[in-house]
Amino acid sequence: MENLQSRQVLARHGKSFYWASFFLGPKLANRAARLYEFCRFVDDLADGDLPHRQLSLEEIFAGLKPEPQMAGSRTLAELDDFLQLSEENHIPLIAAQELLHGMLQDQTPAAFTSERELLRYCHAVAGTVGLMMCRVLNCKHDRADSFAIDLGIAMQLTNISRDVLEDAKMGRRYLPSDWLPDNLTVDDIATAKASAHEPVAIAIERLLTLSEDYYRSALLGIRLLPFRSRLAIAIALRVYRQIGWVLQRNNLAWWRGRVMVSKPEKVLLSIRGLGELIPLKVPSHKRDLHKDLGGLAGVK
Repeated sequence: MENLQSRQVLARHGKSFYWASFFLGPKLANRAARLYEFCRFVDDLADGDLPHRQLSLEEIFAGLKPEPQMAGSRTLAELDDFLQLSEENHIPLIAAQELLHGMLQDQTPAAFTSERELLRYCHAVAGTVGLMMCRVLNCKHDRADSFAIDLGIAMQLTNISRDVLEDAKMGRRYLPSDWLPDNLTVDDIATAKASAHEPVAIAIERLLTLSEDYYRSALLGIRLLPFRSRLAIAIALRVYRQIGWVLQRNNLAWWRGRVMVSKPEKVLLSIRGLGELIPLKVPSHKRDLHKDLGGLAGVK
């Protein structure tokens, strides 16, 4: 049965994913929307201004343990639905726990120093979603996990590239400090100071170049998905990847705010996604892409 609330959340907050979900069919689209709703819920909680949001995130984290112990008698409908979804689809709770760990990490303003820190964060908040989505979409290949992680990381790097200004206004700087001048502050980015324009643009270009390594890997792994799921994920990948290309088309002018992919572009990218349906042998995953992710969920 379709979960209308989940579909509405997806339509409102995840336009690229909502577009792609039409190619999944009702059953899989409903599952994907339910997963997205949970991820959106904890993300909104992490980014919100509620006074006790850290405690709420910690309670959700506790509720994701094999034998959940919620504080007091309180329950959350979003958590209950996710736990049901995870049981139905054999979603590894370790991935959801790591997602919550990433959200808890965001309660301290981000100020990453290295690419390694950045990639481990991207795995926590997005690579884990790729792992969970594999189960929701009925993927039976164990080695698909590595490629799913890569897609999540690529999309998160795109997110960071798009939202540099918004994040800085919340006191967050995901761009590694060793990519930036020593005297550049978060306030300089938040106020779009003229002296910050070029160095931040150069760092964003580096982010987008890094994301391409992960997108290319994910495109290879898409062929491990069931036929119906493959098209939808290929479309989601291409539409999301386009955000970075639009940003580059706009000369990386991050100080003008976030960019969007137009509807005509989405249609064209969807047509191009048909090419991913051609059967091809999937090569081994490039292990070098995960050299900084040792010990994290799904990393082999």
